[in-house]
Amino acid sequence: MVDDKYLKGTTTVGIVCRDGVVLATEKRATMGNLIASKTAKKIYQIDDLVGLTTAGSVGDAQQIVRLISVESRLYKMRRQETMTIKGITTLLSNLLSGQRYYPLMVQLLIGGVDKKGPNLYSLDALGGMIEETNAVATGSGSPIAYGVLEDRYHTDMSIEEGADLAIRALHNAMKRDSASGNGIDVVCITDENYMHMEEDLVNEKINSLN
Repeated sequence: MVDDKYLKGTTTVGIVCRDGVVLATEKRATMGNLIASKTAKKIYQIDDLVGLTTAGSVGDAQQIVRLISVESRLYKMRRQETMTIKGITTLLSNLLSGQRYYPLMVQLLIGGVDKKGPNLYSLDALGGMIEETNAVATGSGSPIAYGVLEDRYHTDMSIEEGADLAIRALHNAMKRDSASGNGIDVVCITDENYMHMEEDLVNEKINSLN
């Protein structure tokens, strides 16, 4: 059984849009009641059009990111094509499941665009894999984020609308979850590019919510 004392507070959001996927996180990392970092990185680019968000143990998450990034590059070199998002997620699921007696304390979102279009998956610490078809949140602030996502998500959202909704959901989670805060990172992935939203633009959108 996963021991909650090893899980660190955070909030991450993933949204499937008609033209891509939005991944977003806040930037606070905590150690119990201590704010250990105000600039923690929680979104990683795994492949050209694939991103991963992490919640949980920072060390475990970084180990997973290093492994899957290498495996993705090796696959591309050998096959002359990129691994599908489902393929990347299945590989991660097998890794986590194989560690079930010494689990890696993470909760992951893997999303992006491949030949099948926008895809988003969630993974738990024991390798449980769920395909998400609309919006998902992880971490200690996720119950608050879900309240916003459930109320405002619709299936034909543009990538811009998805980014706005992700920022709104995280902004509200940060108001009530003490383990979430210190700004928001947003990544928008379409079939053309992987775009990290500028901090000034994110802050402008946050200010419009106040």
